[in-house]
Amino acid sequence: MSSMPSTPTATIHAVFLDVDGTYADYGIVPEGHVQAVRSARAAGHKVLLCTGRPVSMLPESILAAGFDGLVASAGAYAEVDGEVLLDRRFPADLAARTVAALDAHGAVYILEAQDSLHVAPEREERLRLIIEEHFRRAPDGRASGSSAILGSVQLTANRADTAFAKISVFEAPVPMEQIALEIGADIAVVANSIADDGRHAGELYQRGISKADGVAAAIAHLGISRENTIAVGDGQNDLEMIAFAGVGIAIEGSSPELLALADHTAAPPHREGLVDAFARLGLF
Repeated sequence: MSSMPSTPTATIHAVFLDVDGTYADYGIVPEGHVQAVRSARAAGHKVLLCTGRPVSMLPESILAAGFDGLVASAGAYAEVDGEVLLDRRFPADLAARTVAALDAHGAVYILEAQDSLHVAPEREERLRLIIEEHFRRAPDGRASGSSAILGSVQLTANRADTAFAKISVFEAPVPMEQIALEIGADIAVVANSIADDGRHAGELYQRGISKADGVAAAIAHLGISRENTIAVGDGQNDLEMIAFAGVGIAIEGSSPELLALADHTAAPPHREGLVDAFARLGLF
């Protein structure tokens, strides 16, 4: 894996940034990353978030740098300059089967829609404990990142009728792969960047949808070619995005599979790795 070249170019690039573990650390964005985004946009480049989070889980503290658009729910949703390009939700029958399977196992989960988050009333207390425990692990000891999730959660009794794009499972008594098999072949599972794998956590999404779908829709709208696309990520739901982009950057410490796909690496958020990455790629 080569070091990144430091050859500025007049070419306009589209830059897609994963949020958790890439742009932000425990929900907190380092100031260097804010300035890197603003400088790249001032130079004429398009910078977009590309996250597994739904829009409802993106607080102003994460959006504050200013972005040209975003891909949310791991590719199920995309918007550029406020125009919605993709908005894929679970079909009603698949939604009902998924909720039924999760409830049968007593799983703690959130149904993620772009405008709202839904949890079973009887699971809300356990959900809050799990999420607050995670964010207390932040290096500075702050738990403020948890508010982006807990502040948007609604207690929803009749969840089978809820329109949603993805599900985050924070605790289940059996492995996520087993639950996915029970639901059917049109469901896939990926590791959850927030919850502890020891709790059988993960994210359920419609098979065949990935962040690369949102990236493709966004660059088509922007008129930017695939080879002029840069993607940065650290998780398993970034694999397709990194493979699709003209330049793929993996955060140090990512899985071997992601590192093998990437063209370059960057330091994690607590070391403000995007600052050096953007500079080496001539984005400002």
